[in-house]
Amino acid sequence: MANGIVASLLLLFLFAASAFAGSDVPFIVAQKKATLKRIKPDVERISVSIDIYNQGTTTVYDVSLNDVSWPQDSFVVSGNLSVSWEKLDAGSVLSHSYELEAKEKGVFQGSPALITYRIPTQAALLEAYSTPLLPLDILAVRPAESKLNLVHANCEY
Repeated sequence: MANGIVASLLLLFLFAASAFAGSDVPFIVAQKKATLKRIKPDVERISVSIDIYNQGTTTVYDVSLNDVSWPQDSFVVSGNLSVSWEKLDAGSVLSHSYELEAKEKGVFQGSPALITYRIPTQAALLEAYSTPLLPLDILAVRPAESKLNLVHANCEY
């Protein structure tokens, strides 16, 4: 009896998996990256880039990116935090970049960016989220490292 139930569940799972594998669906993956660059001792720029990948088998339309995780009282924004594209073909990538300048020192963790898109078979917009950022220690005191110390530390004797 138990073997019959397990076999039935296994067949149901295989049927559902094969039906899903045969359909045309988008699969949106978005990666958000940030790098810190010290301009002056009291000025640090954050370069943010977001890559949106369509790993699915169908084109998506009306793609919009919205990244509102940067408070205006803490950052000066250079560039657009929201952008739209007409479409993203299957297997393709879209990229967007902008820069921020920190107004204050501290640790900041950026939340995921929101991506909305539409597929031809549905009227409603679908949503995807980018990866979040790891905590950024903005304007942190970092010890100056000598290039000779770095070479010495990486050499084997």
